[in-house]
Amino acid sequence: MSYTLRGRLETRLATATAPLLLASVLALSLREWWPFALGGLMLGVGLVLDFGVYHRLLPYQPGWLAFPLGVVELALVMGLVRLLEVPAPLRAALLLFVSTWLLGQVLTHAVLPLTRLSYAEDGGELGRTGALVALVVLSVLAAGGGVAWATRPPTVRLEAGIHRGPLVLDHPQVLVGEPGAVVQGGVVITSDNVTVRDLTIVGGENAVDVQDSEDVTLERVHISGAKLDGIHARLSSVTVRDCLVDAGANTQGIDISFAMTLPPSVVDGCMVVGGAEGIVSHMANVAIRDNDVTGTSLRAITVTEMSMGMVDDNRVRDALGVGIFCGDYSHCEIEHNFVWNTRPDYVSADRTRLGFPIVAHFGAAATLKGNSLGQNARGAASFVHARIYGG
Repeated sequence: MSYTLRGRLETRLATATAPLLLASVLALSLREWWPFALGGLMLGVGLVLDFGVYHRLLPYQPGWLAFPLGVVELALVMGLVRLLEVPAPLRAALLLFVSTWLLGQVLTHAVLPLTRLSYAEDGGELGRTGALVALVVLSVLAAGGGVAWATRPPTVRLEAGIHRGPLVLDHPQVLVGEPGAVVQGGVVITSDNVTVRDLTIVGGENAVDVQDSEDVTLERVHISGAKLDGIHARLSSVTVRDCLVDAGANTQGIDISFAMTLPPSVVDGCMVVGGAEGIVSHMANVAIRDNDVTGTSLRAITVTEMSMGMVDDNRVRDALGVGIFCGDYSHCEIEHNFVWNTRPDYVSADRTRLGFPIVAHFGAAATLKGNSLGQNARGAASFVHARIYGG
């Protein structure tokens, strides 16, 4: 079919109307705005490609070309989702895109030609209906954007200085620390949709305690002096990014546990110094990537108790006993990590702690790829019916 520029744009808007309405309904029902943001990105990418690429390069567009063009648009949309950090679950985002694309093909090749007999001759233009369609799409975008803006979590700013804790965050909000802001006594999070950013937290039983919450983000937090864990997440889905945790002599740096049924948690770009375990998960779905873990006394990174773990591109140095541990029927993908100078723990009399950079233990399955292991007392090893694949 040979489209005019107006025809391309009007057809795009017409096929986007129903998906945008669906995305708005999903956003309202889920009380999450990623469906609306995803719908807006799909429409925006399509309009830009129609105007800047398709109209110039494809004066005639055969029907079979719809699939490869759809793949290109999917790649661009998912790239923007990642770049803009839209919190859309991958499976749900793909399902929404594919269903939207299929609906668009049905409308373009069947519904529109039947309801407007001159559709093909007019190059996809919809006549007076085109202006109405554009008005409907703009109204949906304006209404959805207005509701999203009106219902966004409030932003609370902590001034420079010492603030006595524990601070309890029991409703959605964004807590931002001004330069020099310090909370003594910890932060407790008991609500979904909470972000804590640019804050120094000292002390507390757990410096950050996240309980039964989803969509929690901790970004650029500096933690020290906790009695137990630096970051302690239970029954929660969290994203921890660019943090600094001084775990002390006996505490754990970051512990994410008992969240297997929740969306995956992510620990990305953090530095953890000391502690018995630097980053640990129990019965959780986690991605642990691009972190520095140094000087732990038990294990540097632990994925255990039937967890599902991606452990990628981390740097582990000077661990005592074990560098990276996959245990108790967990499934771990351990790729492109740098594990250096894992020392044997002779005091424990545990043969699994003799300086192994990577250990699979008690029925666990660990897949290894591209790891750099240097100056460790031993090589990677498996124990008690565990399995290691790759090298």
